[in-house]
Amino acid sequence: MLGKTYLITGGSGFLGCHLAEELLKRGQAVRTFDVAAMEEPGLIGQVDVRLGDVREEKAVRDALRGVDVVIHAAAALPLASRSDIFSTNVEGTRTVLRQARDLNIPRVVHISSTAVYGIPKKHPIQEGDPLVGVGHYGESKIQAEQVAEWFRQQGMVVPVIRPKTFIGSGRLGVFQILFDWVQKGARIPIIGSGKNRYQLLEVKDLVAAILLAAEGDEAKVNDTFNVGAGEFGTVREDIQALCDEAGSGSRVLPTPAFPVKAILQILEAARLSPLYKWVYATADKDSFVSTKKIEERLGWKPRSSNAETLVNTYKWYENEYQDYQGKIGTTHKVAWRQGALGVVRKVLGG
Repeated sequence: MLGKTYLITGGSGFLGCHLAEELLKRGQAVRTFDVAAMEEPGLIGQVDVRLGDVREEKAVRDALRGVDVVIHAAAALPLASRSDIFSTNVEGTRTVLRQARDLNIPRVVHISSTAVYGIPKKHPIQEGDPLVGVGHYGESKIQAEQVAEWFRQQGMVVPVIRPKTFIGSGRLGVFQILFDWVQKGARIPIIGSGKNRYQLLEVKDLVAAILLAAEGDEAKVNDTFNVGAGEFGTVREDIQALCDEAGSGSRVLPTPAFPVKAILQILEAARLSPLYKWVYATADKDSFVSTKKIEERLGWKPRSSNAETLVNTYKWYENEYQDYQGKIGTTHKVAWRQGALGVVRKVLGG
C-alpha cells in the first residue's frame, strides 16, 4: 500500500506518534489531527499536522480530504470529565465515520479498548464475550463500538482494535508514577496479593496490529480484534522483575484489596488521587485476552512480554524523562499529579 495517505486522529498522542513514525518508515504520507500541537521533534516537519477537535464536523471534514486510510485513535481519557469523555469518544467517533463515509474513504480503523469487558468472570477474554464497561470511559468505548458497527453495517470497512493497556518509549501517565517510585527505591504497593495475571502490551506490537488491519484484505479485517502480550506472569512477578532490573532497592508490597480500594475511591472522588476506577477496580483481578483471532486471521504475533515491556519502558524513562519534567496533565505523554499518592510514596521510603 505504498503511496497512500494516512490520517491519524489523536496523532499528537502517545500511540499516534508511534503510528506516525512507523508509517513514515514504510514510505507512507502521514497527516495527524489533534487538539494538541505536535511536540515530537522527529515528526515535526515530517507529517502534515492539522489542529482540530473530532467533535467539529468541518474541521474533521477538512482534515479527511485527500486521505486514503483513517486510524481513529483520538479519545478522551478517564481523567477527563464525563461530558468530554462521551462527547469525544462517542460523538467524535460518529463524526469521523460519517465524514469518512461521505468522502468515500474506504477504511477507518477504530481503536477501542479492553475496558469494554469490565471485570469478566472468565479468562482468557474473547471478542464475543459480554461488554460491561467500568466507569464513564469503559461505557463510552462500548457506545463508540456500537457506532462503528452501525457504519460497518452500512457497507464501510471499520476494523475495531481492542488493545490491553499499552506502554513503551514515551509512555508516562499512570506509569510515570510507578517508575518514579521504583527509581526512588520505594516499596511498590499492589492491590491484593499480586497473584493475579494482568496482561499488558508493547506499543510497537499494537502498531503492528493496527497496520495489519489498515492494510489487510477487506474480508479478513472488517471485524473486532483483541490485542495483548503473549507472555505475562502475575502482577507480583512482572513488577518485581522491573524492580530487580532497576536495582534501586524497590520491592513489591501486597496490600489488602477491599480497604485499599475503598480508600482510593474516596481519594478519587476528592480529586486527591489520579488513579481512576478502571485502574484500581481491576488491579487485583485476572485480566487477559485471547489474541487467537488476530493471530490466525491477520498473522499478527506479539514480540514482547509484560516484563520486557516494563523494563524497556523504564529504561527509556531513566534516559529521557528529564526532557519531560515539569509537564503535568491528563494524557499518556505527560506526568500526572500524584496527589495523596506522593505522600504515601515518602512514607514507604521513596
